Amino acid sequence: MNTIGEIAALLTSFFFSITAVIFTLASRQVGSMITNRVRLIIALLYLLLINLVLFGQPLPIGAGFDRWFWLTLSGIIGLALGDMFLFAAYERIGARMGMLMMSLAPVIGAIVAWVFFGETLGVGQIAGIALTLAGIAWVVVTRPTDETVHPRASRLGILFGLLAATGQALGLVLSKQGMSGDFSPFAGNVIRMLAATIVLWGMTFMQRQAGPTIQAVRLHPSALKLLAAGALIGPVLGVTASLLAVQHAPIGVASTLMALPPVFLLPLSYFIFKERFGWQTVIGTSVAIAGVALLFLV
Repeated sequence: MNTIGEIAALLTSFFFSITAVIFTLASRQVGSMITNRVRLIIALLYLLLINLVLFGQPLPIGAGFDRWFWLTLSGIIGLALGDMFLFAAYERIGARMGMLMMSLAPVIGAIVAWVFFGETLGVGQIAGIALTLAGIAWVVVTRPTDETVHPRASRLGILFGLLAATGQALGLVLSKQGMSGDFSPFAGNVIRMLAATIVLWGMTFMQRQAGPTIQAVRLHPSALKLLAAGALIGPVLGVTASLLAVQHAPIGVASTLMALPPVFLLPLSYFIFKERFGWQTVIGTSVAIAGVALLFLV
């Protein structure tokens, strides 16, 4: 059985778990919006260099109109708009509820892939997805938190969370169309990252936030080091692995395995942030792992 897509999706979750910790530390210094803007710029520079070394050109100019169209649209919806809504959700309802809302992305992605592209899942795969998502939700809900959220901010935050989950799901579905065949995930990623960077920084200039963003980074050189490390691990390695995953696995399966960062974050939070967890979190983790095992067995 070929499990390269599933393995790549697990690697995606692992990379995103590490980068979540790094970007959290950076956001505490310069804020989440500046973190979001700067990480895209750095990731794009990394990818241009990687593609130049691997393929002799920074951008896959000859990739064809269809690939550029799907991957550009994917980058705008998934990386620029989706992540913008995600950071807005984190600010209004906190990271825990934001991650819970993001666990809906696999369901949305599976439905979209089925309705528009005829991608179907077997009974075993559906069971594995349901079990994994149940475990993830259990972990997120039972984790301790000191977040206090105003009801009005909560309603708006939930809306942003739903939009973020929809953006991520649509981004993966569109990426799958652009990654058909044996197209390089690094080449696909640089197209997505270029589109996302242009859109996000276009909005930044229109909001007259480019100067304050650059100034904030200059005043916090330690944050820039964190962003440089996080951009390599997440937007470069993580997103590239996600493209490899959707290239070789059904959207519903791949996106479910990519939704595991709340589980992977448990040991990182335990050792880095000294968080403690109860038996409910352990059970939720076990359920999620059982769902992952089922997805590899079917």
